[in-house]
Amino acid sequence: MTDVLVQQPNEIGNDDNLAVNVNQVTVDANGDEVKKQKKPKPNNKKLRQAEAAAKKALEGTTDEVTEMKNMVTVEAVPAADGEKKANKKKNKNKNKSNAAGKAKTLAAPTIPISAQFPDGNYPEGEVVQYHKPKDFPDNRTAIDRMSSEEKRALDRLHTDIYMELRQAAEAHRQTRQYMQKFIKPGMTMIEICEELENTARRLINENGLEAGLAFPTGCSLNHCAAHYTPNAGDTTVLDYDDVCKIDFGTHIKGRIIDCAFTLTFNNKYDKLLEAVREATNTGIKEAGIDVRLCDIGAAIQEVMESYELELDGKTYPIKSIRNLNGHSISPYRIHSGKTVPIVKGGESTRMEENEFYAIETFGSTGRGLVHDDMDCSHYMKNFDAPYVPLRLQSSKQLLGTINKHFGTLAFCKRWLDRAGATKYQMALKDLCDKNIVTAYPPLCDIKGCYTAQYEHTIMLRPTCKEVVSRGDDY
Repeated sequence: MTDVLVQQPNEIGNDDNLAVNVNQVTVDANGDEVKKQKKPKPNNKKLRQAEAAAKKALEGTTDEVTEMKNMVTVEAVPAADGEKKANKKKNKNKNKSNAAGKAKTLAAPTIPISAQFPDGNYPEGEVVQYHKPKDFPDNRTAIDRMSSEEKRALDRLHTDIYMELRQAAEAHRQTRQYMQKFIKPGMTMIEICEELENTARRLINENGLEAGLAFPTGCSLNHCAAHYTPNAGDTTVLDYDDVCKIDFGTHIKGRIIDCAFTLTFNNKYDKLLEAVREATNTGIKEAGIDVRLCDIGAAIQEVMESYELELDGKTYPIKSIRNLNGHSISPYRIHSGKTVPIVKGGESTRMEENEFYAIETFGSTGRGLVHDDMDCSHYMKNFDAPYVPLRLQSSKQLLGTINKHFGTLAFCKRWLDRAGATKYQMALKDLCDKNIVTAYPPLCDIKGCYTAQYEHTIMLRPTCKEVVSRGDDY
């Protein structure tokens, strides 16, 4: 608070005993110093006393008193009750304004992608021209698909499908770019997942099985490579030194975007992330029509294992996790039959025109081999599940809930809670035992190691390869 200037009266009587405090010096009416006083505590009481004493002595006017009046100042005093309330309200409003500004910076996107692009023309992903497969004979030339009018016509036939996938991809991009700023150490994994899922639901304009989330948010930490999402009551907190894989999916009419990235706060893991990101980009580069899946795996492994990571004075080779892989995708079916290995020695099956793939790679400082571990959270109804008579009424009810809300898309226990299911543990086990639903437990390497993941969804269009989930971030 600033100093307050106190206005003194114009007249003052001749009282030799009158003393007024001026700048911490006591003077009489003639201006002579009387006594050096200790600086008083500034408060309203002192101010009132000084004013009362001055008023009591009013009888005449002198130039000295006028001069003294102009010199008299009282140091800043605490505000009166009314002023305190006003200032408190002002500060409160200021704090609200600051908080609003901060919230505005981190505000989650809320406008659905369909409203952002009302003409239905959604952004195209990264377009890459095909190259001739490595095993093609030298005398066989790859088709120039970009300039082929026949291939261009085939492209136009599938425009609706491409737009559905691009819409889902844009929802994924905007969600993850917001979450990369939102996620901080100290947050619980449930808090992170719920914020991400709520944001994605708004952007995708969730509508039953027509549009929504394709599978639960994976947020696997450190040695856990995949398939971990917190169940209700999980108190796990994200730490500054954690390596967190954020893997989530969106879909429009079953056209799935499967895309993932790794999040760290400590830059000591940078080489691990770089190795996996480059391995994924290598897989994308090698993929194409007529390319053998085994050739993609060999190229990925070569890049991945050319890296190493130094931690606390020890050097770790980065290994491809050999029992994890990419996969083909079809409507409402996240794994639709073909696998894309990330090590050499895979199948010689070839990619084909108009197929959709998730190209994902996992790197590890451990053994490079994962196993089931920890509490299960991910489940999925089998795409080709046969009809099986169910005796338990609870199993019938749970299956009805699964069919209505998820169909053959993956789900988690938190989502069952959200759908209103209760006391479903026995029923869920019964459906798994009857092979109607499959459980997908978390997949972990050895404890103490670190794993990372990057993933993109690609479309093998007749004219070109489109990395539909590509963004400015990765």
